[in-house]
Amino acid sequence: MKRIVIGSFAAIGILSLALFVGGLALDAGGFDNTEGGYEPPYEGWTGTPTDWDAGDTTPGGMARRGYVANLLVDCTTGMISFQIYGQTIPFRPFSPRALAVHKPREACIARGFTPEF
Repeated sequence: MKRIVIGSFAAIGILSLALFVGGLALDAGGFDNTEGGYEPPYEGWTGTPTDWDAGDTTPGGMARRGYVANLLVDCTTGMISFQIYGQTIPFRPFSPRALAVHKPREACIARGFTPEF
């Protein structure tokens, strides 16, 4: 009986870890779906820029909800953060390429914020 219980808990733990890692991989894969245009003036890129309309408006900016991690954007400072299980992890501010390709400044203005980035 003890071996069955321990085996069951081990299987649940392995399955939980696999689902967490899989969800994190899917979230990371959807972070930036563009390629190219890495040098100024950031033209000639391909792919799909971020659809900010698909995200939520938060008191400080915008959020794109993922399976495991949420992408948070501070519409005042331009800081990108990730939120995993309630823990917010600051990542970095938007790069010049991200500003040109994904246009987060325009999305923040459309939502009523005054960006300082």
